[in-house]
Amino acid sequence: MPPKGSYDGKHVKQPIEFPHYIHVKVNKINCMYCHTYARRSKVAGIPPTSKCMGCHTVIATDKPRIKKLTQYWEKNQPPPWKKVHDVPDFVHFTHEKHLRRFVFNNPGMDVANVKEVCAFCHGQVAEMTVARKVKPLNMGFCVRCHEANDGPHDCWKCHK
Repeated sequence: MPPKGSYDGKHVKQPIEFPHYIHVKVNKINCMYCHTYARRSKVAGIPPTSKCMGCHTVIATDKPRIKKLTQYWEKNQPPPWKKVHDVPDFVHFTHEKHLRRFVFNNPGMDVANVKEVCAFCHGQVAEMTVARKVKPLNMGFCVRCHEANDGPHDCWKCHK
């Protein structure tokens, strides 16, 4: 398991307060339903507005957050989301490889519980209204995880 601990990183103000706890905890939506790119790319990515509107053209349309989202949708513009979790450009990190290692190639892991794997680095997003950085995501954090989980120790695997 990756290292534990907390880190109160800078809170990033978003154009719309996205209630992860409602989607993940209350509605039990799998992280990869919205963050579909995580399974096949470097970044998990922020879902396109069309993904949100797939539900929110009929669900909770009276809520201020959804009204604001709908305004972006009607203008054919994505909300100007800001990155919360990031690593320097010289670090080669891919969500896809980590998901493959800890979820898809792990016989004891059910994909339905992927949020447990996501929480290693992203914290308990299911408890958050707005995603915030709660782990340092620095070299020490990554190295401790690689050591604990027999990850690559070759510097060039992560540093390009």
